[in-house]
Amino acid sequence: MDRLESMAVFVRAVERGGFSAAAAELGLSGTMVGLHVRALEDRLGARLLNRTTRQSLTEVGRLYYERCRQILGDVEAADASAAELQGAPRGRLKVTAPVSFGVHALTPACADYLALYPEVRLDLVVNDRAVDLIDEGFEAAIRIGDLVDSSLIARPLAPYRSLMCASPAYLEKYGEPQSPEDLGAHACLSLAHPVAGQTWRLQGPAGPVTVAISGGFTVNNGEALRMAALAGLGIIMQPQILLADDLAQGRLLPVLPSYAPAPRPMHLLTQPDRRPTPKLSTFVEFVMRRFGRGTES
Repeated sequence: MDRLESMAVFVRAVERGGFSAAAAELGLSGTMVGLHVRALEDRLGARLLNRTTRQSLTEVGRLYYERCRQILGDVEAADASAAELQGAPRGRLKVTAPVSFGVHALTPACADYLALYPEVRLDLVVNDRAVDLIDEGFEAAIRIGDLVDSSLIARPLAPYRSLMCASPAYLEKYGEPQSPEDLGAHACLSLAHPVAGQTWRLQGPAGPVTVAISGGFTVNNGEALRMAALAGLGIIMQPQILLADDLAQGRLLPVLPSYAPAPRPMHLLTQPDRRPTPKLSTFVEFVMRRFGRGTES
């Protein structure tokens, strides 16, 4: 017999003062009520009820009755909580995104999402590491770049674009490059990487171009590269979303606008085989409207 069901029958038998009253309330026969109680006694190896006219509890039965009431109450509360979560977007939602996109695009968007669904607690982790959604407990992730074979559900977002730029002071002092080949004579600031940091692969009007670069500054963070460019140290190639405000305010100027890295694919990932809760469903819908194909990232 199902142990939880037997516990519920036992509690009713105690509270109604006997098998007959419990059977009438539960729609069972008195014999079936007795079978449930005996199944518990056999499992425990102890008698729960003294089989007298009043069927009083034994010492073990009294302790077991109190614990059963607590367990059944917890189960009822858990069911109620689950039903409540299915009814409206609420609860904790754990999401991860790459640093630049997470800070400059997703975080401001989260304010709009939370204004729509104030009972959701959004836990955003920005990290350039490809986290494991299942092992690390994330319900959704933004990922930039080609996806490896995965069982995760991937929804395509707008491509992630990068561009080259420099400060007005740098360009006034050293001149503006007229072709990709001119970059070799400029200070091109790059991310610290033994191979990728020494070459820039661009997409131009005539096709792809690979340029060897050099410069006096490397760093392992895109925001730090942005600050270096603002300080006039050289030309950088970074995500458009990171540079948008500086370009709009004229603090940085585009360099070789006809040449840029090929846009990288970007996806919203969720776990497979999971019935989405309202908080996850509404977040997915929101992200697809804000950053889906047809929008610019």
